[in-house]
Amino acid sequence: MQTSLKGLLAHQRMLDTTGHNIANASTQGYSRQEVTLQASRAMQLTVATPTGGVGAQLGSGVDVTGFRRIRDQFLDSQYRAQNTNLNEWTAKADALDTAELSLSEPGTDGINAQLATFWNAWSDLAGAANDSSAKQSLIQKSNGLADSIQSVRGQMLAAQQGAQGQYDAIAGAGGEVEKIAAELAGLNNVIARSMTIGETPNDLLDRRDVLIDQLSGYGQVSVENLDNGSMNVSFVDRGTGTSYPVVTDRTASWSGPPVGGWDPGGEMGGLLAVGKSPGGTIDGYLNQLDTITSSLVSTVNAAYGGEFFSVGTPAGATIKVADALQANPTSVTSGSGAAGSNDIALKISQLRGNASIDGAYKSFVAKVGGDLNESQRMQGNALILADSVENRRQSVAGVSMDEEMSNLVRFQRAYQASARAMSTMDEMLDVLINRTGKVGL
Repeated sequence: MQTSLKGLLAHQRMLDTTGHNIANASTQGYSRQEVTLQASRAMQLTVATPTGGVGAQLGSGVDVTGFRRIRDQFLDSQYRAQNTNLNEWTAKADALDTAELSLSEPGTDGINAQLATFWNAWSDLAGAANDSSAKQSLIQKSNGLADSIQSVRGQMLAAQQGAQGQYDAIAGAGGEVEKIAAELAGLNNVIARSMTIGETPNDLLDRRDVLIDQLSGYGQVSVENLDNGSMNVSFVDRGTGTSYPVVTDRTASWSGPPVGGWDPGGEMGGLLAVGKSPGGTIDGYLNQLDTITSSLVSTVNAAYGGEFFSVGTPAGATIKVADALQANPTSVTSGSGAAGSNDIALKISQLRGNASIDGAYKSFVAKVGGDLNESQRMQGNALILADSVENRRQSVAGVSMDEEMSNLVRFQRAYQASARAMSTMDEMLDVLINRTGKVGL
């Protein structure tokens, strides 16, 4: 009876575990579980033989020794490395996409189109040197070019600040890393206490792994398993190898990112690479745009023979038509000779295609587009690799509904067999107790 009861209880636990697997088939980070069994300690018997009694052992059923979590730590490590790489390129691609959109190229609203309009306005003035409407149109078109440059620079600056703000929201005080560190410390505490008394808190271990996966998206992580079931988790600077603790055993250790430069990889590394100032990718774009603007101002002013554009620092944010010309557009000088001369207007109109202005701007647009395409290409490659490792990880730890349904049938049949064995033993005892010795039976 006891042997049959142990079989019933063991297969009930197996059915319960299978039901738990099925219920969590769609739960992020869940690892399928299985019951581990071993034969119970045998009963010591003495068996009589013609030559005397000998010792023997009679099996006494099955014991449940634990509930095992199916997980491959090597695949976890591989996935986290690929996840770091994927999130780094994703952050770069998203930030550069915002910067590239600010150019509005090709299109009628971009700087390239405004430059063409500006040169055309000077050509129109050269053909009508004394026409006040042509001068008014020139000032308007020049203002449009200046506004376009300021707008592009402002949007790029906003993209840079957005990347920096996103980085601060992850790594700064009260950010995502700090929140995860606090939860990890709490989980380490509960897990360590559970393991000390011989329990295996599989669902808590799954939750801890999910949080470490999230951290691996923010930067390269280092995980050190401790004997008590707890762990140390740190970010690693890929350039220097320096570790920055996130959790030390049961204590949240994250105190914010290091002062100065570091290369954590992941989303933080991608955001820093694009948005930091000085030295970030967008910072380089801003400097390049300021250089083009300064060249435009100096070249046009030199050809004009005076101040047509005024500019401050930074050039791209401060360029504008000289206040005196805006106040009185008819004062625009079209020529250096007598009234009606147009040599200045012709000279400026012939600056179209200038290597330091139009040519430099086209190269600038090509660089922004090229950087974005490279980031998107690397993001696509990283996504393929990350998905490949995740598929392998899920093949080990994921729940297969076909397998679980097969297990349900198998465990149910085993449960029924144990119940049948108990019923048979009950019938035998009934015969022994209630019917033995009755006449006619």
